[in-house]
Formats: sequence, structure tokens, C-alpha cells
Amino acid sequence: MTFVVEIRSGELLQELTRELKKQGVEHASLTLIGGVDAFTISNMAAGDALKDIVTEYDQPGELTGTGEWRDGRAHVHVTCGIEGDIARAGHLHAATVETYFVNVTVTVVESRATSA
Repeated sequence: MTFVVEIRSGELLQELTRELKKQGVEHASLTLIGGVDAFTISNMAAGDALKDIVTEYDQPGELTGTGEWRDGRAHVHVTCGIEGDIARAGHLHAATVETYFVNVTVTVVESRATSA
């Protein structure tokens, strides 16, 4: 089953979490596209893959991303285009949707295989 969640206002990950829990989704693949008013992403430090460098952007961005829904949480990586034709990419921690919208295409996955 595939369906679209349209986020028109609020914090993107919170609104998505609320809807997917309401729908009873356990596992899914996520594809996102839209625009946000502000966003927070992180990347790994070059010398330490376990160190998260979190950066907040208090400006609008054109957002595209992919991710997964599992264990009741969204895990999403995004690229956001900002003023000056600059792309910022990383693990999404938060995004505010006010002026624009974000559509999330949710493809439910019935089961998961785990490699050893």
C-alpha cells in the first residue's frame, strides 16, 4: 500500500509521526518533497563518525529526501536548497512547515529482512 501524507503546518517529523501512528504503519519507505521555513540537520565529523554535528538553518529551503519508518520513528536524510543556489544535506532532526507544504509518499513494507 502506498499513500501520501500532506504536511501543511507544524513540525514536519512530529506531524508525520502522528499520522503514521494513527494509520498503524509499522514499517515503510518514505519519499519527501516540498518547502520548509526552517530546518535542522546533522552530519558526521570527518575524524569521528560517531560525532554528530548539528546545524540549524533559520531560512526557507526547497526540500527533497528519503527515509524509513521503523520502531515508531522516522529516519530521514534530506537535501535542502537555500538562497544562493546552495544545497545543504544531512540527517533531518526538525523542519518547520508554515508558508509551504511537504508531501510524504509512504510505501508500507510488510516485512523486513535483517542481514547477519
